[in-house]
Amino acid sequence: MNDQSPQFIVVGHICQDLLPDGGVSLGGSVSYATVTALRMGYHVGVVTSAAPDMDLSPALPGADIVCLDAPETTVFENIYHNGQRTQFLHQRAAPLTCADIPAAWRSAPMAYLGSIDQEIEESVFHCFEPDVLLGVMPQGFFRTWDAEGRVQFVEWQPSRAVLQRLNLLVISELDVPDPHGLAREWGQWIDIVVVTHAERGATVYEGGESCHYPARPAEQVDPTGAGDVFAAGFLIRFAETRDACEAAAFANAVASFSIEG
Repeated sequence: MNDQSPQFIVVGHICQDLLPDGGVSLGGSVSYATVTALRMGYHVGVVTSAAPDMDLSPALPGADIVCLDAPETTVFENIYHNGQRTQFLHQRAAPLTCADIPAAWRSAPMAYLGSIDQEIEESVFHCFEPDVLLGVMPQGFFRTWDAEGRVQFVEWQPSRAVLQRLNLLVISELDVPDPHGLAREWGQWIDIVVVTHAERGATVYEGGESCHYPARPAEQVDPTGAGDVFAAGFLIRFAETRDACEAAAFANAVASFSIEG
């Protein structure tokens, strides 16, 4: 580990995504957020869980990694039919708690919680010092699964104490039935709520007001992880400028670059 404490802490499960050809690729909100922060020149600390045979260092070079050993690494499979996605959770690593986050990391300038499978326990929301900018990508909190692993939508009902601790919440319009209603409701307690609309940009809710920011035109090659790249870029730029408008424009640009590659 680097002697200097990380500036950007990322918490959540790294996962393996099963590919149609039988191969696997590294996935999870954490992996995309980490790569984004590393490319922006930040020292990143990752708190995750996986099986002991999962070596994350080559995929996240330069990051400090705390990986809680688990019997299995989280594994997802996405099956597409007529444009509709059916998702399966085949394996799940260990839950993450405040105790898993090194004490020295709890006062970092920024922390990013990227859930994919209900893995982040409530203690993590209250683990960081009050002046740490806390951003959340909550996709995994809106997921449940049946005995076969088929993923379905479930309502997330965080406590008011959790909502009041958040500085930034980024939700996709595809993740919840009424994202703008949720943004207005939770915006009473969260500093900034952003609803992303893929190629149509993002809507930022702050202080009871909302504003739409169009996406940068891009030639789409692979949209995977674009929302996570957006969220990480927004959090970092907001930390640098304290300007949500500047952060939204910047995050849209960064996300557009990610889908072109």
